[in-house]
Amino acid sequence: MPRFPTVLTGTLLFLAAATAQAVEQPQALKPLLETMNERLNIGDLVALTKWDSGKPVQDSPREAQVIANARTLASERKLDPEDVAQLIAAQMEANKLVQYGLLAQWRTDGAAPDTPRPDLSQQIRPRLDELQSRLLQQYAEFAPYRRDPNCPTWLAKARSDLTLDTLHALALTRASGELCVRTPAS
Repeated sequence: MPRFPTVLTGTLLFLAAATAQAVEQPQALKPLLETMNERLNIGDLVALTKWDSGKPVQDSPREAQVIANARTLASERKLDPEDVAQLIAAQMEANKLVQYGLLAQWRTDGAAPDTPRPDLSQQIRPRLDELQSRLLQQYAEFAPYRRDPNCPTWLAKARSDLTLDTLHALALTRASGELCVRTPAS
């Protein structure tokens, strides 16, 4: 008879875990992560322009401008400007992670890939601006799920199939690392 409570407790814990894992991720998550991933892949092109120009990866004035623009867009879309600033800052940090990683690899190899180089200000930045607008829309659609206890599980699962290499996987983890908000225990 003493084993009955232990077996019952174990069964209840198993059922609770199975139920928690059975909750489907919101449809808004996948497009959001795909846009983040697309933005990271553009980081490859930015790295090529930095390789060719010798300019540093860090561009603080540009980053400040992008974050200020994001705050304005957040207010227009009824989003918290601080949350959006944090989201966009994470995207830029993840993008720099890609750039630094690729530049280091190319230095080791002695050359960057021989691929076409789009113009940073005329082609790449307008594309990044368009992605930022899409990212904010998708973020707004996902925002109601950020505090869900299943959010970290959804995020890990949704990220798993999006990247082709370790560098971009790490960068996507950085880009999406603050999407889920843990609610403090009461």
